[in-house]
Amino acid sequence: MNVPFPTGVTRTRPPVPTATLPTGTRIPVVGFGTYKIAPEDAYDAVSRALDVGYRHIDTAQMYGNEAAVGAALEASGIAREQLFITTKVDNSNHEPERAAASIRRSLEELRTNYVDLLLVHWPLPTLYGGDVALPWPALEEAFDAGGARAIGLSNYERAHVEAVRATARIAPHVLQVEAHPFLPNDELRRYAQGLGMVFEAWSPLARGQAITDPTLGEIGAELGVTPAQVALRWALDRGHVVFPKTLGRERMAANIDVFSFALSPGHRARIDALDRGEAGRTGSHPTTMDRL
Repeated sequence: MNVPFPTGVTRTRPPVPTATLPTGTRIPVVGFGTYKIAPEDAYDAVSRALDVGYRHIDTAQMYGNEAAVGAALEASGIAREQLFITTKVDNSNHEPERAAASIRRSLEELRTNYVDLLLVHWPLPTLYGGDVALPWPALEEAFDAGGARAIGLSNYERAHVEAVRATARIAPHVLQVEAHPFLPNDELRRYAQGLGMVFEAWSPLARGQAITDPTLGEIGAELGVTPAQVALRWALDRGHVVFPKTLGRERMAANIDVFSFALSPGHRARIDALDRGEAGRTGSHPTTMDRL
């Protein structure tokens, strides 16, 4: 059964629910991801996402599209305080001075005085002498100076998080990792949430695998929603903050329209059974990622 995408006037969409960061800042639990969106496409993509109703935009120095994202945010006319902007320090910028300079450059590219969330993109335990906490003081300084409203870690495993916390003056507020029905990352999620960190899931649709999964499709047909909506609802029910990526307006609208239906315990059990462990990982493993 093919389920049509939801349609309607998107400008009147109710605000997306928020989670509260340890700083008190509120983060929309559904955002728009910009990974692998080329700079020449990012302006239009972010503009469409904002028009659909997204207010949380996730980018990174590594993506090479911060300038286009910033231009779209500025051109939207949406008040800065209504937006939640995340960016990440690139792998080549872990040395303290490079990290600090890269953060200043990101703010310039994004055309803002601050980002709402600033992350270290990868721990890189095989580089920089194994010091996964090397860039952290630069993030703390950005937080102190008001250039970042919250700071955190991306793709850090438990041991990496503990290494940062061991010397941190400011404990990380957020942990962002790959998580979806095929790689739930539950142990890491429980660990992070137990520390009071907000848990973010990148690639919540497993780089498109969720869209064609038979189980998610069956559940979607039962509920009259898309497989992607099922996967996103499952993630939100577990306390994930998600930011799916798509370039199509209809899918953008569907991906943010995930609060008008509920999964039953039976639905959730069927989705939980999709867990493949490490075989479900679609991206690099944090312990071996070494690309600068």
